[in-house]
Amino acid sequence: MIVEEGGDDGESPAEVLPPKSATSPAEFTAALRVLRTWSGLTYRQLSTRATELGGVLPASTIATTLGRTTLPRESFVESFTRACGLGDEQVRRWLDARTRIAMGSPPRVDERITDDERVNVVVLPEPRRRQRWRAPLIVVAIVGIVLVGALGYLTWPFGAASKSKVAEATVPGLALREIGSWAQIRPVRSPEFCLAEGKDRTQLYSGTIVAQQPCGEAASPRVFIDPVGEVNAVQIQWHHPDTGVGCLTVVNEGMGHDLVEPRDDCGDDNMESLFTIGPAGPPEAAHYVISPIGTSQCLGLRDQDTVAGTEVVRERCSGAPDQMFLIDLIPPP
Repeated sequence: MIVEEGGDDGESPAEVLPPKSATSPAEFTAALRVLRTWSGLTYRQLSTRATELGGVLPASTIATTLGRTTLPRESFVESFTRACGLGDEQVRRWLDARTRIAMGSPPRVDERITDDERVNVVVLPEPRRRQRWRAPLIVVAIVGIVLVGALGYLTWPFGAASKSKVAEATVPGLALREIGSWAQIRPVRSPEFCLAEGKDRTQLYSGTIVAQQPCGEAASPRVFIDPVGEVNAVQIQWHHPDTGVGCLTVVNEGMGHDLVEPRDDCGDDNMESLFTIGPAGPPEAAHYVISPIGTSQCLGLRDQDTVAGTEVVRERCSGAPDQMFLIDLIPPP
């Protein structure tokens, strides 16, 4: 992360750039804490500012997210950085840095500010690679009091043990990474199909919904399973080549009731987009049941159908094969 510092008059930094050398979620979150300090805003003020900008960012969510060592959601990073006062280009660079860490890409430290002689530039040293889950170094220096606050945050301890606990607790038997994993989800009853986008075959609901379709179609969304550790649940994200990122959400109203569709609202407090994934049957079968959080219901195939385009719906758990899924973790795209 590069911090553009003011002169010797005690002014706050003029700009905080994204942490291009961060290699772990904890280092990225630590940089967000420094950004919050730089903004000079309280959690409540940031929440108010986010609302003024058309977003939703509860103060409790800010406090919880900045207190973790896990990678924040993309929607949080966008709303938070805008609330801190960053412009479109700066926000994009923070989002790019988050994506790089989620993908496991190597860092780059090549950005400097040289257009003002009074500006002091602090560039983070590039961490040793292949040591993603180590205690973060003190990587940022800011003038005066800001420095003291930053040091307290950036020495937050963590390690590989916490990563394993989160992954194992979230989905037993599935080696889900703490920062989330790319996956392919297939119904056990019709394993030649994958969960992808489709349409309500009754034509009563016009939105894009989740249905089983042939795997590997070029226009299919990529699936990303994102753990929400504090509630032992996950969000199932779609990364679509045309429409962007959406989180699978159960429809609770209208003609689409009980269908599942991708929505832009990926906030941690959106309970309709949170699911639990649990094992079904003997461990060697590697079958999983997907349930909306806080319910005794399961996701399954409408009418236990086996053809392409069959809708995924929320229904009473029955233990039938149409409510069991194979989850294959795959390399990043």
